[in-house]
Amino acid sequence: MTPVPTSTPVAPTRSERLDELPFTSKHRRLLAGSGIGWALDALDVGLLSFVIAQLMTVWSDQAGQLAWVASAGFAGMAIGAAVGGSLADRLGRKTVFALTLLLYGLATGLSALSWSVGVLLVLRFVVGLGLGSELPVASTLVSEFSPRRIRGRVVVLLEAFWAVGSIGAALVGYLVIPTSDDGWRWALLIGAAPALYAVFVRLRMPESVRFLESKGRHDGAERTVRGFEQAAGVAAPTVAAEEARVVEKPARASVGRLFGAGMARRTVAIWVVWFMTNFSYYGAFVWLPSLLVAAGFPLVRSFGYVLIITLAQLPGYAASAWLIEKWGRRGTLATFLLGSAVAAVFFGFGAVSGSVAQILVAGMALSFFNLGAWGALYAVTPELYPTPLRGTGAGWAAGVGRIASIAAPLSVPPLIALGGPPTLFVVFGAVFVVGAVAATMLPELRGTRLAE
Repeated sequence: MTPVPTSTPVAPTRSERLDELPFTSKHRRLLAGSGIGWALDALDVGLLSFVIAQLMTVWSDQAGQLAWVASAGFAGMAIGAAVGGSLADRLGRKTVFALTLLLYGLATGLSALSWSVGVLLVLRFVVGLGLGSELPVASTLVSEFSPRRIRGRVVVLLEAFWAVGSIGAALVGYLVIPTSDDGWRWALLIGAAPALYAVFVRLRMPESVRFLESKGRHDGAERTVRGFEQAAGVAAPTVAAEEARVVEKPARASVGRLFGAGMARRTVAIWVVWFMTNFSYYGAFVWLPSLLVAAGFPLVRSFGYVLIITLAQLPGYAASAWLIEKWGRRGTLATFLLGSAVAAVFFGFGAVSGSVAQILVAGMALSFFNLGAWGALYAVTPELYPTPLRGTGAGWAAGVGRIASIAAPLSVPPLIALGGPPTLFVVFGAVFVVGAVAATMLPELRGTRLAE
C-alpha cells in the first residue's frame, strides 16, 4: 500500500506571526511611546488657537494677518505629510518619527521669541513640516505591529492621545496665557517639549518589521519579531522555514502607484475624507476661542468653555475604538462624520444666541463625534495600502487633507462676515456630510491582514 503523501506545513511569515500575537507589554510600550509623541503634537496645534486669541489683542495692529499664521503651519503640514510618508518608506518609520519630532519641537520653542507676525508665520511653517510628517508615520508604525483582530482599535487608541494633548493645550491656555501679555510665549516654550522626547523615541522604539524586510534586513526583522513573541510567551518557528517565505524586495514607492490597479478608487475616496475632515475640524477648532471672545465672552471664560468642550474628545475616542471592531471601519467613520455635521449646525446657532448651555452641549457633541471620526480615519488609512506604499499612501492622504487645513482658517473671516456663526457652521456641517459619503466608498478591511 502506497502511503499518501502529506504536505509540509508552511511556516508563517513574520507579519503573520505578529498578526496572531496577543496584545503584550511590548505593544503597550509602543503604543505609549507613539502616543506621547502624538499628544505633544496635539498640544502644539491646540496651543495655537489660544495664542491667536491673545495675539488678536496684544498685536491688534497686525490682527488681520493672524489667520495666515495658522495657514502657514498647515501649509508646512501638507508638505511634511507627503514628504515624511515617502521618507518613511525609504528611511524607516522610527527614524522619520524621531527626526520630525525634533524638528517641530525646536521650531516651536523658537516661535516663542517671535517679534512680529511675519517671523511667527515663518517659524510656524517649519513647525508644520515636522508635525505633518510625524502623524501618518506614527499611525503606520503602530498599525504594522498591532495584532490583526484589534488593529483598528489600537490605532484609534493611539489617536486618543490627541485628546490628552488637546486637554493639555486647553489647560495651558486657561492657566498660563491669560497671566500676562507674554503668556503666549510661555505657552509656546511648553510646546517645545517634543525636542527632548525625540531622543527617547529614537533609542527605545522598534523599527517596522515589514520595512526591515523590504530593505533586506532580515536579521533585524527576526530579532524584533522574536522579542514580541518572547513577551507573549510564544515559541518562534525555525528561521530556515521563515526565510523561505520572505518576499523579494519590492519596487520603489511612488505617488503614481497610489492610482495603480485596484488603488485608484480607495485613494480618491480617502483623499476626499481627509480633505473634508481637515477643513471642518481646523476651521472650527482653531478659531473656537476667538469666536467665543467675539460673541462677548471674556477671554478667560472663553478658554474655560473650550477646556470643557475638549474633554468630550476622550469619550468620543473610546466609542470609536469600541465600534470600529464591531461595526467596521467604514460604518464607524461615516456615522461619526454625520454626527459631527449635526453637532456643527447646532453649535453655530448656539454661538449666535449666546446660550451657554447650547454652546457647551453642541460643542461637546462636535468634539465627541469629530475626534471619534479622526480615530477611525487614522485606523483605516494605513490598511488601504501594501507595505511598500503604506507610508506614502498615508502621508499623501494626510498631505491632501492639510490643503484643506490651509484654506479653512482663511475661510472663517469671510464666512463670518457673510452670515455669522450660523453660516460658518452650516458650511462645516455640509463638508462633514460630503466626507461621510466618501467614507462609504472605502473598502471594509476589518479583521483582514495588512497587504504585503
